[in-house]
Amino acid sequence: MRAPPQIRFLPDGHRLHLQDGPIDLVIGAFGAHEGVRAAYRAAVDRFVTILDELCVELPALRARSRAGHNPMQGHVARAMQAAVAPFASSEFITPMAAVAGAVADAVLSSMGAAATLERAYVNNGGDIALLLGPEAAFTIGMVDRPDRPSLFGDVRITAADPMRGLATSGWRGRSFSRGIADAVTVLAATAAEADAAATMIANAIDLPAHPAVRRAPAASIQPDNDLGSRLVTREVGPLTRAEIDRALAGGAACARDLERRGLVHGAALHLQGVTRVIGAVPGLAAKLTLTTPSLFREHAYA
Repeated sequence: MRAPPQIRFLPDGHRLHLQDGPIDLVIGAFGAHEGVRAAYRAAVDRFVTILDELCVELPALRARSRAGHNPMQGHVARAMQAAVAPFASSEFITPMAAVAGAVADAVLSSMGAAATLERAYVNNGGDIALLLGPEAAFTIGMVDRPDRPSLFGDVRITAADPMRGLATSGWRGRSFSRGIADAVTVLAATAAEADAAATMIANAIDLPAHPAVRRAPAASIQPDNDLGSRLVTREVGPLTRAEIDRALAGGAACARDLERRGLVHGAALHLQGVTRVIGAVPGLAAKLTLTTPSLFREHAYA
């Protein structure tokens, strides 16, 4: 029997924290007082239903996604499947690759339906859904290593921009990765779409059979996962600059392809202190403000 959902405000008295099993949300809403209260009530009402809704369809959500096949019934499950569908014909991916982003999108959608807000966000472990009213904007800090969070810079997203979702993936994060990226952060139309794309780009940053990379079957670490016996990255030793560049080139090629297909609006790829930024939005590189000036020498824009 699992613990009951946890619902509380953080010490600042404004941000709402909702936790149920693996779902861990930090929510912020801005606007008129009554509107914010209504939005938070709607967030709680939707949140308490989601985990049970997903558990009903968990076997299907952990199965490989196949093009043109969507047996899902629940709203969040269908959003997960839709987010991974563009990859299903050529790559192994399951709807679970989009679960964190889809949950964030669903809770934010309920908030927006309940009240008129100036802006709001739902942050599900770093996968973030955004609501932006006219003239509104968010400045979001970006990390290059999720296991020891430190901001390498930030990106400002305005109401005029097309992205409303941001997600990060990589072997150092809370989910398994088949690649060696420390972190891949993606900007996309929705958090679910960003979540799925970040997974695929992170997988593409790789050096197959490299002796510095230790891998293990996913099932040997967590038996009830969606990757089965497929190898996931557990450790990446020091790499040469040439090796780093070669691995990042694979991820950059994947990101540019997704950009060309309209699936992402931008991405920042990180591996052992080196970053590549790919952006379809005009001026994305200018939107990215580096916190540490010395890092600039290690950044290449494409």
